[in-house]
This record gives sequence, C-alpha cells and structure tokens, in this order.
Amino acid sequence: AAKAQQMGLFKSEIVPVKTTVADNQGNQKTIIVSQDEGIRPSTTLEGLAKLKPAFKEDGSTTAGNASQVSDGAAAVLLAKRSKAAQLGLPVLGVLRSFAVVGVPPDVMGIGPAYAIPVAVEKAGLTLNDIDIYEINEAFASQAVYCVEKLGIPMEKVNPLGGAIALGHPLGCTGARQVVTLLNELKRRGKRAYGVVSMCIGTGMGAAAVFEYPGK
Repeated sequence: AAKAQQMGLFKSEIVPVKTTVADNQGNQKTIIVSQDEGIRPSTTLEGLAKLKPAFKEDGSTTAGNASQVSDGAAAVLLAKRSKAAQLGLPVLGVLRSFAVVGVPPDVMGIGPAYAIPVAVEKAGLTLNDIDIYEINEAFASQAVYCVEKLGIPMEKVNPLGGAIALGHPLGCTGARQVVTLLNELKRRGKRAYGVVSMCIGTGMGAAAVFEYPGK
C-alpha cells in the first residue's frame, strides 16, 4: 500500500475533500485530504513482532495484523449497459456474478474462502482465470486462511494493499474494493477478471466477479 501510494496509483480513485481541522492548540485550519492517512511506510517486521495480542493472552491477533479503526466513503454506480450508453457514461467494468454463502458464525472470517468459488463458478470461470483478488483483510489470519484454502497465488491478492493498511470503514469497504479493483485493471489495460470478497458478521461471506473489457 505504501509503495502504491508513493507511485500515485490511488490518485485516479480518490476525490480530494476540503475540510476544517483543529491542531493540538485548538487552532482551526483548512486542509485538503487527498490520500489515505492510515498507511504507515515505516512499519517493520521487528516492530510488528513487539505488539501484544489484542484479545487472548496467547493470541496471534495484534493491532498490527488487524484492520485499523478508520472512517471513509466510497461510491460506485451500477447500471444497465443501455442506460450507461444513453447517458454517455464510460463502462469501467462488467458485474459477471455475485454470491453470498453461510459459514459458522464463530469463524465468519472464513467466508470469502467459500463465497469466491461459488461466484467464480456462476461466472463460468475458474479460480485460475481471475487476475486480481480483492479479499478484505478484517484480520490477517482470516485473509491468509482464505488465500491458502483456495490456493491463490499471493501476487494476485490485494496488489495495492488491503484493509490492514488502508482501513476497513463498515459500509464503505465493498465499494472501495470495487473502485480499487476496476482502476487497477484499467491501469493494466488488457481484458481481465477480478474478484471482490469479504466476510460478513453473523456468519456469511460475499463475493463478486467483475470483468474489465480492455482498452
């Protein structure tokens, strides 16, 4: 995520927002927010290893391998091709399929591992046909489980970073993933497929398959 931000790869998907903030002395000033603030380029493996478990004394989840507390907003527009053509709107991608599956509530984080194959099959594709997987990182443990369960090459997963670095604002993440996916497929230029997936509280997983038609 830090490298992608440094290279300016998020600029095409972020709308700068002007807002007023107060500094430590209470003085207000106007700033323009044009990039995600949660990314920490100085993070090291040594630093992460020193963090204490967040839930269990002998647990593996820490503040460094879980999605951060953050806010944000994202928007996507889904329309029929005929309506997009009528309004003169560019087609950034095609929604090929969508699936929601149920999993045991106490391990709801495994949802993507079961939703992704269903969505991919509904699209008439195989896992190998997918070029990019945007799998939400609520926690590193569940994201890694899903990737290993499906046997997905790690280089295909969250190539510009995920929720641990970018944040996971509830109600925003799905749209943010779609925006990031379609912009990255557009940047690559060729016809390609991408998957957006996440776990859902109470025991579900959701996944969608998108196609970028190519330039």
